[in-house]
Amino acid sequence: MVIVYSTPSCPYCSMAKDFLRSKNVPFEDIDVSRNQQAAMEMIRKSGQNGVPVIDFNGEIIIGFDRGRLERLTR
Repeated sequence: MVIVYSTPSCPYCSMAKDFLRSKNVPFEDIDVSRNQQAAMEMIRKSGQNGVPVIDFNGEIIIGFDRGRLERLTR
């Protein structure tokens, strides 16, 4: 399962989600600006409070790391 922790105003979040869509990777988009519990979960998983944070089947990706996402979506 792929989870994208994001906010509506984050351009890198939009880029990450667009990339995943382009690779036909299904994901759950969680808006941490509206969900405090999810925000705490994101921080616990990543140690970061900035977005995007992507949980790609248990592998945590901080930010829009296109190269890493390319490798994981092959």
